[in-house]
Amino acid sequence: MSDSDDDVPTLSAHTLAALQEFYHETRTHPDQDRMESDPFAVGAVEEDWRMSQFWYSDETAALLAEEVVREAGEGGRIACVSAPSVYQKLKQGVVDGSDRVSAFVLEYDRRFATYADDFIFYDYNEPLSLPSSVAPQSFDIVLADPPYLSEECLSKVAKTIKYLSKGKVLLCTGAIMENIAKELLDVKMCSFLPKHNRNLSNEFRCFINYPSSLLWS
Repeated sequence: MSDSDDDVPTLSAHTLAALQEFYHETRTHPDQDRMESDPFAVGAVEEDWRMSQFWYSDETAALLAEEVVREAGEGGRIACVSAPSVYQKLKQGVVDGSDRVSAFVLEYDRRFATYADDFIFYDYNEPLSLPSSVAPQSFDIVLADPPYLSEECLSKVAKTIKYLSKGKVLLCTGAIMENIAKELLDVKMCSFLPKHNRNLSNEFRCFINYPSSLLWS
């Protein structure tokens, strides 16, 4: 090595490429700076298929957000279990009345910790392993979208829903889960057809245990 101050170290093309890949992998979104200053910005955290995340279209997310705001009521509390795209709509202020409710997102993906106290780490394999600050039957409505279409997954998520909800349940899952959903949560299939950003092969539906003018045509 030279003692000259003029000898500035340079990186090889291979090392530069490796660094670029590293930064790409560690940044959750190209607009990371915007995300840190405004965590509720549109698309601040993007869906990750590797974690079985399939997010709703803007129209569906907005309608479901409107639905839970209506049902929660003034000063109500909303739990979004594995439904971050609806949670984001609530926080973006695009739904009338969203500023008069409290919304929380229960997610396994720790990227959502950027939402601070609104984020509750959740692993459906441990359905009742929740922070002590989350009191039983403390949410006016629970919106849940189990990450997998299986009886095992829905059975475990149902335990979480029953723990959280004061009574109202909005479940979004595959139509093939209808009978199991009815058995576990006493919910009925709605006429509304939820849509996702990506085309999914399975037919998805909404299920509720209360009357709804938005989800029934």
